[in-house]
Order: sequence, then C-alpha cells, then structure tokens
Amino acid sequence: MKTLTRKEEIISVASLLFKEKGYSAVSMRDIAQAVGMKAASLYNHISSKQEILATLILQVAKEFTTGMEAVVAENNAPLQKIQTIIEMHIDITVNYSEGLAALNNDWMHLEDKDLADFVQMRSDYEENFRQIIKQGIDAGEIQPRHPEVILFSILSTLRTLYLWYQKRGKLDVNVLKKDMVAVFLNGIVNKH
Repeated sequence: MKTLTRKEEIISVASLLFKEKGYSAVSMRDIAQAVGMKAASLYNHISSKQEILATLILQVAKEFTTGMEAVVAENNAPLQKIQTIIEMHIDITVNYSEGLAALNNDWMHLEDKDLADFVQMRSDYEENFRQIIKQGIDAGEIQPRHPEVILFSILSTLRTLYLWYQKRGKLDVNVLKKDMVAVFLNGIVNKH
C-alpha cells in the first residue's frame, strides 16, 4: 500500500473529523492535534481548512464525473448504463466514504470557484442520469414513470449508501452490487 504524504495524511485525518463532527465544528487546531503536530506546522502542508474540504469534495465529484462521462460514451442500452452507474456509486462509496460524507454534508461550505465547479459537476451528472432514464423510457426498457421520481429514488438511496454500508459491517461489495441493481431495476415483487 502506498505511503501517504504528510498533506495526504492531514486530508485523510481531517476527512474523518469532518465526518464525525461536521466541517463547521472542526478547527485547524483539532486537525493538527489529531495528526500529532502543532497548528502552526500544519500550515507548512496545507493553506486552510477550506483547501482540505475542496480537495475532498472535488476529488469525489471528479470520480463521479469521470464515471458518468464513460457511461454516456458507451454504446450500451439505457438499462445497462443505469446498472453501471449504480455499480459505480457502490465502488465510490466503498473507496471514498469520508469524502462522500463531506460531499453530502458539507458541500455548501465550499467557496467561490470550488463551489461553482462542484454545483456544475453535480448538475451535469444529474442531467446525464436524467437523459439516460428518459432514453430507457422512450425505448420501452423502463416503465413510463416520471423521470424525476426515478432519478430521486435511485440517487437518494445511493447518496446515503455510505451511512448504511458502514453500519452493516462491510457487506460483500459484489453482493451489494447484484442485489441493489436487482432491486432498482426489477423491484421487489415476485412476478409469477
């Protein structure tokens, strides 16, 4: 496993503190203490708490953006694209749970260009997902339900998955992918 740079270690520790207490409740002194250094020394590695937050959130947002761009570029049917998106969310949840906590809970504390960039990435992501859903409805692959309801139903579950996943004791990722895709795409009713 790769050794973290001091800056990466600071960001990692800060992400845990943000997740536990919330961005607003964490000070640079708290971060320095958790890393085991003096607050003044922290500034040799990081310029501000805002830089840490932006690094965390934008890293995760870029993962989602890159993943969605790959899905959109694929020449797959809409249902296959939705399955890929669900699986991507699960992978990001497993690999970036602290960053997801910051993204979901603290994004509004971003400033200036970082905030604008995040809001644009999120908006583009949702619009791409919405268009895939509409394509699925138009192709007859998805029941003719309101696309916003479908989008909300899937994203609200996926956005809070990191909370549930931690409480479950690390359920096997492959089982999680298989079962979540099945529930989202086939529902829970046995069709005899």
